[in-house]
Amino acid sequence: MTSTTDGSKESELRRRILDTARHLLVQEGYDALSMRTIANSIGYSATSIYLHFDGKDVLLHALIHEGMMELRDRLRNVAGQHPEAPVRRLRGLCECFVEFGLENPEYYEIMFQLRPERMERYPPEKYRAARENLDFFARALDGGVEQGTFEIDDSRVSASAAWASLHGTVSLLLADRVDARIDPDTFIDTAIRQVIHGVRVPASSTP
Repeated sequence: MTSTTDGSKESELRRRILDTARHLLVQEGYDALSMRTIANSIGYSATSIYLHFDGKDVLLHALIHEGMMELRDRLRNVAGQHPEAPVRRLRGLCECFVEFGLENPEYYEIMFQLRPERMERYPPEKYRAARENLDFFARALDGGVEQGTFEIDDSRVSASAAWASLHGTVSLLLADRVDARIDPDTFIDTAIRQVIHGVRVPASSTP
């Protein structure tokens, strides 16, 4: 019983470290973040933080990975709802990406916008896991090509281009840089429709 309680406390402490680091990274920036700063914020010693994470880069990698895996789970669920309908699947994936970004602004900034000048290389195994998110888009595009719905040269390139467009949409909304006269939902829907339109097979022109 004691070991279970201790394990629960350790899990709770790890969660507090991650949450505090996430807030501090967004509010203060990478350079201002230190293990001591985190420790002071949660009322523990820096030694306690090092028992869970070897350094702030390991902590940052853990936050990126956590966000990527949450996004992956959401995308997988959406992809599974439309296995034989590439257009609906692609739209669902786009909506899911935007929704995740708007609902999780701190994670989104750390995952896609934070770019420290000096950070340890992101672990290859975590990079491969994160890349699965893009694969959902690439597979939807490949499915559309097989059905004759989409026309693209390279599904991975087209998937990355779709991400770039969606990323711009999310970033502008999070930064409150969209014209106040534009309805956010209309802005999102238009951005997604343009992503899909960009890969659709052109309608046959009639003489």
